[in-house]
Amino acid sequence: MQSIKQQAIALIERLPENVSAEQLIEEIIIFEKIQRGIKQLDAGQGIEHENARKKLTKWLGARADGS
Repeated sequence: MQSIKQQAIALIERLPENVSAEQLIEEIIIFEKIQRGIKQLDAGQGIEHENARKKLTKWLGARADGS
């Protein structure tokens, strides 16, 4: 398993040369959130797809399936 530093370097190397500091920070934040979510799922802390759909529907005030 790669260290956080190695993962950050790999992330940065995939970005275009003209990336802004703001874009770089956003990419790092998104990456960290995905990693946190994966760890939560591995720990059995996820929710079922249908429950997620119901929560989205409630939050958005419309059907989450787009219809």
